Amino acid sequence: MKRRHFAASLYSSLDEPMEQYERNILQHIEQHGCSVTSVFDPDEKEPPFSYSIGIARSSGAPEIIVVGLNAKLAHWMVNEYNRRCQADERFQPGVLYLGFLDGFAVQFGPVAREHRAAYMRSACWLHDGPDFEAVQLIWPTTSGVWPWEPAASEWFRSNQPLLGSEAP
Repeated sequence: MKRRHFAASLYSSLDEPMEQYERNILQHIEQHGCSVTSVFDPDEKEPPFSYSIGIARSSGAPEIIVVGLNAKLAHWMVNEYNRRCQADERFQPGVLYLGFLDGFAVQFGPVAREHRAAYMRSACWLHDGPDFEAVQLIWPTTSGVWPWEPAASEWFRSNQPLLGSEAP
């Protein structure tokens, strides 16, 4: 597996002292090609999400976010995306891909800059702002309905908001 070593250059390029969690992020990127952050609302008013930090630096592929799935599954999906990117696989918007969600294909869509800033804060820290590429892994219902389709329920749409400017 290819991995570009860049942690030392990051340490020297950051002017301010780092917090322990920031050092942990850099260590995860160095060891695994990315770090994964999972976020949830304890009041369950907003959907949970998990995202990568460092894939763009380690393999040149976009960072990724998964919205609306539990942290364990979403974390695994981010790591699977990282594994496949480290093996030089790339993912195009609107194309169906297997291997991320048992029995279902998924798609990828671009993440708009304002959503990178709002959702992917640790990735913004690493990249010194939201000017990096990111994709959203988009999953269907168990009936095969995508969030942009008329048959999608309001609950499904609000549990997996699309973070791009349009559907893939």
